[in-house]
Amino acid sequence: MSIAIAQVTFDSDNPRALAEFWSAVLEQPVDDYGNEFVATVGRSSGGTGLMFIKVPEGRSGKNRLHLDLVTAEWSTEVDRLVGLGAKRLEEYDEFDTHWITFADPEGNLFDLAELR
Repeated sequence: MSIAIAQVTFDSDNPRALAEFWSAVLEQPVDDYGNEFVATVGRSSGGTGLMFIKVPEGRSGKNRLHLDLVTAEWSTEVDRLVGLGAKRLEEYDEFDTHWITFADPEGNLFDLAELR
């Protein structure tokens, strides 16, 4: 393979805080590398990581890209995400899938689907 995804990058007001939120969500540590402008989760594991970079402007409009997460521990994980600071937005049961759309602490949308 000549091209691979290194990471998914999020624009952020506070990269470290957002990395800590996603670190808790994914139960992976924030990578050692980082500073006030950039933080990463999952890059040290060798897989596709998440990168959070500081930008001056806030998010506007709907995300054009979002993460879809899945779990067999539906109720437990929904409650855990809310406890970590995610905002529950909408719940859906369509296309043979049951999921909830959330916003992370900086308003980035993501979905959590129930593994059936």
